Amino acid sequence: MNKDSTRYANAALALRIGLGLVFVIGGLSKLSLLLSSSKQAAMVANYMGTTGYINELFQDFLFSNGVLSPWFFLTSLSTFELVSGIALIAGFMVRPLTLFYGLLLWTFVFSLPVDTVPGASVGVKTYTSPAMFVQVRDITLSGMMFVLFNLGAGARSLDLRRGQGSGNAAPNWDVLGLLLRFSLGVTFIIGGFFGAYAKIPSFATYQIILALIGLVLIFGQGTSLKVAAGAVVLVMAWYMLQKLNLDKGVIANLNGVKREFALAAAGLVLMRLGGGDLFTLSDCVRRTKETLGIQTSPSAVGHQSKP
Repeated sequence: MNKDSTRYANAALALRIGLGLVFVIGGLSKLSLLLSSSKQAAMVANYMGTTGYINELFQDFLFSNGVLSPWFFLTSLSTFELVSGIALIAGFMVRPLTLFYGLLLWTFVFSLPVDTVPGASVGVKTYTSPAMFVQVRDITLSGMMFVLFNLGAGARSLDLRRGQGSGNAAPNWDVLGLLLRFSLGVTFIIGGFFGAYAKIPSFATYQIILALIGLVLIFGQGTSLKVAAGAVVLVMAWYMLQKLNLDKGVIANLNGVKREFALAAAGLVLMRLGGGDLFTLSDCVRRTKETLGIQTSPSAVGHQSKP
């Protein structure tokens, strides 16, 4: 395995662990409540209530036939969440799982109950920010899933031992780096510009700092991009410390910062590999000049001169 292949394999390992921890922690936390006779009713009510995660459209679609119960649905989903998180960390069936979760994570955005009608009040407590803003970290996780899908299982994976860990061709990191930095950057952009609104993650950090990190992640390259990626890791570490509550158990504490493990992993990968050169600020300027006929790049001239 050459040096570049090793770097990509290690990047896949970091993403696997970060994403896998999200589902292992989330699955353990939910199952510990759903399987408790004294807590399961409150857990189901929490998910089905006006500040839960399943709006009326999805509740009617899933449960109106009387065959599927909310408790069975949540318990089954949480069990799968735990098992698939362990599989991701171990590097087993990575591509099928990442493809599945890359799409599934968007359903959490669509199913969130929200009220954003100007001047209207439904008389109950619910989410009052756009669902995409509230669930922006899940959008980031979805993008990370598709990056990992293309990288393959990577280093120290069961898939690799079975000969299914990576494709034969080297990944196009310009494309994957673009997807990873955009996916990560959008969480910081939303937190930076809208973090003062209800239920939008701001990571216990000044909004201007989040906005700057997000903008550099989206448009930066080279050293500036790697500095922003390092800042992501620091912000995640700071937020985890702020969320630590000694009155809660280990699982409850981890559940409060589970997505942040994945965001930190994405930051580490961008620190190591960069974010590619596609649609950075300089690339956007170059493309704009070429489109307007102000400047023609040497590569474009060379391409046109070829037979």
